[in-house]
Amino acid sequence: MTKVLNYLWRFWMLILAFVFTILFGIPVYILSFNKNHYKYAYRFVRWWSYCIFFGMGLRYDLTKLSDQKLDKNQQYVFISNHTSIMDIMLMCILCADHPVCFVGKKELVKIPIFGTIYKRICVMVDRKSARSRADVYRRCAEKMEEGNSIVIFPEGGVPDDTSIILDEFKDGAFTLSSKHNSPIVVFTFVGLKEIFPFDNSKGYPGKAKVYFNGILTPSESPKDLKSSAFETIKKTLLKHYN
Repeated sequence: MTKVLNYLWRFWMLILAFVFTILFGIPVYILSFNKNHYKYAYRFVRWWSYCIFFGMGLRYDLTKLSDQKLDKNQQYVFISNHTSIMDIMLMCILCADHPVCFVGKKELVKIPIFGTIYKRICVMVDRKSARSRADVYRRCAEKMEEGNSIVIFPEGGVPDDTSIILDEFKDGAFTLSSKHNSPIVVFTFVGLKEIFPFDNSKGYPGKAKVYFNGILTPSESPKDLKSSAFETIKKTLLKHYN
């Protein structure tokens, strides 16, 4: 019975995704033709995120572990651990005052309808191509010059092994921060791995936990930034689960 309910729940997500991707995707697609209009397109992106995240019966609690404040006029590199596809929606919900562009896998372009919109508002990367990976920095810089912030999940994807609490970080987010003098905003997501996993035998509506860990300044080297971010998120995860 539990498995049947789980499949019904996931089928409900497909309905939500289809309806709201069409509803909000059309204005996003139209507005995306003018780079100066992305701030307006982003409003529809956030509404899409709200409808899917909360429409799936998901909720979140935010705990601030730092008193640092974000500057509305500053562009940031936002990072977190990557636990579920729902991380994307949650990050959009959290970033209300900073229109964000995601760095994501090129393969997502193949998804009908969604892929058409995705390739216009995100920075795509083909991880098998060194040239594509190198060009990400230039394209992210362009997005930031237009007034947008960047979201990168430094693990590069959701670990296939669900026993892994935090996978090894890749260099991209920290090199970008250092090159363009952009502070890194660190979040830790807890619970979505259990609530909305890729394993179809599990999954249920529930509440996730979000920790705001603070802001890292790009005065450190990319290597030190990566180490600081990794240890910060890992410490938060271990403290939560223990």
